[in-house]
Amino acid sequence: MFIRFLPFLVLLVIINFYIGWHGDLVLRHAGVDVVSWIYWPVFAVLSFGYLLGRMLKLGPIGRLLKVIGAYYVALIEFSLLLLPVADLAAWLMGAAGIERGDTVMILFGIVAAILLVLMLRGSYNAWSPVVREYVLTLDKPAPAGSLRELRVAMASDLHLGNVVGNRHLRKLVDRMNAMKPDVVLLAGDVLDDSIEPFLRNNMAATLEQLKAKQGVYAVLGNHEYYGGDSEQYVQTMKKIGISVLRDETVTVDGLFHVVGRKDKTAESGGGRLPMSELTAPLDAALPVLAMDHQPYGFAQAAEAGVDLLVCGHTHRGQFFPNHYFTRRLFELDWGYMRKGLMHVIVSSGFGSWGPPIRLMSRSELIDIKLRFRDA
Repeated sequence: MFIRFLPFLVLLVIINFYIGWHGDLVLRHAGVDVVSWIYWPVFAVLSFGYLLGRMLKLGPIGRLLKVIGAYYVALIEFSLLLLPVADLAAWLMGAAGIERGDTVMILFGIVAAILLVLMLRGSYNAWSPVVREYVLTLDKPAPAGSLRELRVAMASDLHLGNVVGNRHLRKLVDRMNAMKPDVVLLAGDVLDDSIEPFLRNNMAATLEQLKAKQGVYAVLGNHEYYGGDSEQYVQTMKKIGISVLRDETVTVDGLFHVVGRKDKTAESGGGRLPMSELTAPLDAALPVLAMDHQPYGFAQAAEAGVDLLVCGHTHRGQFFPNHYFTRRLFELDWGYMRKGLMHVIVSSGFGSWGPPIRLMSRSELIDIKLRFRDA
């Protein structure tokens, strides 16, 4: 595993040295006397804080490192966009005869101001969720004469952990309960990785307040597998009345089916069932609502008779310019698509991975009103 990740670590070291060199340059021209043997070790710990916090069991210190390191992840990406431009500007200003010390401090002020604006705006987008509403018509008659529509509240990618906690989770509970949904679907990555902060901060008690007439259902995402606590997580959710479906189906009060797939991560550890095998025993006259954390296999799901497929995983790139890459990696990386008779919704997620920063993306909840052909 170390050999596999060695190129990534080497690249990370090079990037961090590039960013750290700029910080050292600014301190020297600002007249701050910090010797290299102090500056570089401190910078290294902070820049690798997220990895150190995940790998080492350091208690509160490890959690602090992970939070600081999470914000640094955003700083890396924004710095890689801004610093090359600043370097070019510095060369041009030097060629124009502007003194180097003045050049460094002027460009530092500009870059720092832009970074501050990006971080503040990104933080607002991450912590201020919006509700996206969809009104969709199924090509099926209503399963009960008096049922006019089926209201589905959906969220994905909560990433509950050391960064996203009870405060943000209460927003989800309050806003979803205000929808008065018939059913709630949590489409994976409820945990960020380790279950420890979820248990330590008793987030299950907050999540237990989530109510729906026909129940709350969830599936595993890749991050529940990364933490290695998926079985404990499933049992914890079961205790608070939330069913985590792992290649399982549920027929709810004779009104509709809920299908939950294992995450694609499971393909390397025992596999997962194809959607067609999951839907084969179901009454095709009833609506089929399916969850699959990663947005793949739309055509197969449509052929299997799924009426509504909800996914997450992509975060819509989470921050600029990553959404340009997710748009090309997935058939649908965010929003709505019609695939044959099937409706597909991919959410950008409610929480955030790493830094609680979103640019060109927004923390969101999904409110779906499913109407029927004869209504």
